[in-house]
Amino acid sequence: MIVHCVFVRFRPDVPATERQAIYDGIAALKNVIDGIIEVRSGSNVSPEGLDSGYSDGFIVTFENVAARDVYLGHPDHRIVGDRLIAAAAGGTSGLLVFDMPV
Repeated sequence: MIVHCVFVRFRPDVPATERQAIYDGIAALKNVIDGIIEVRSGSNVSPEGLDSGYSDGFIVTFENVAARDVYLGHPDHRIVGDRLIAAAAGGTSGLLVFDMPV
């Protein structure tokens, strides 16, 4: 399995409703792309203060690398990805992506 972790620094003017709409769009990909096991999203609740400004994030768990790669190239992923980039502070510099085999 592959765990695809994306951490986000949203622009301050992006309302909670837009953040949730983005997360809903990502979660909807589970019904479109084979090999997605689970999608979770939410705000950082760590008390450690080590988030570097990444206040939100989501995790997509895939069956394998091939499923992750299909997701990355899928046109529906690109649409929601563009929406996420537009909402992130500084565009792609407001995102941190970390994929890990589990």
